[in-house]
Amino acid sequence: MRNTRTLTRRAVLTAASVTAALVLAACGNDSGSGSGGDAGGDSSASSSASAGATAGAHNAQDVSFAQGMIPHHRQALEMAKLAADRASSAKVKDLAARVEKAQDPEIKTMSGWLRSWGEDVPTSSDSTAESMPGMDHSGGSAMPGMMDGSDMDELEKASGADFDTMFLTMMIDHHKGAVDMAGTEKSKGEYGPATSMADDIVTAQTAEMTEMNKLLGKS
Repeated sequence: MRNTRTLTRRAVLTAASVTAALVLAACGNDSGSGSGGDAGGDSSASSSASAGATAGAHNAQDVSFAQGMIPHHRQALEMAKLAADRASSAKVKDLAARVEKAQDPEIKTMSGWLRSWGEDVPTSSDSTAESMPGMDHSGGSAMPGMMDGSDMDELEKASGADFDTMFLTMMIDHHKGAVDMAGTEKSKGEYGPATSMADDIVTAQTAEMTEMNKLLGKS
């Protein structure tokens, strides 16, 4: 399944590269709208919850959401950091910076939840498709949207317009996975700050996917 997905992604990248390069080259330096997840709201909610929260204030889904989304976010940060010196488009660099700004605080917030619940916080070594803890994916062994080692190696080796196209294509896939995970938390989670963050992730990352598709020349 991984080979099929990788081959499909490479075919999409090849087909999209010329169009994406032209669209990205034509883009100005204006920034898009703000990105994913208001960590400030989570911080205030977390502090108020700590005053009266008990073990019953959250459920297993909340734990799975945090333990899964932390490594998922970490991989997004790894991808975003590569854009600083590899991307050729100012639009791509701006998007990557906004991904970092939104998701790094969310990682800290979710880590705090897990510690307060007495649960394990995933380590940085968990940020691969093969080692994701937490959520049940109904027959799939990897987190939705996560890149494997070969995907990340390809992105790291790319530069210029090729990087831009690869980054956008991979990040759209990554965002789709995060939205899927957040949707599960919204429907099954119990902890208010976690379901609120999940809602923020769905809203912000859906908007970013629209933005990235436009940069790739897709409607």
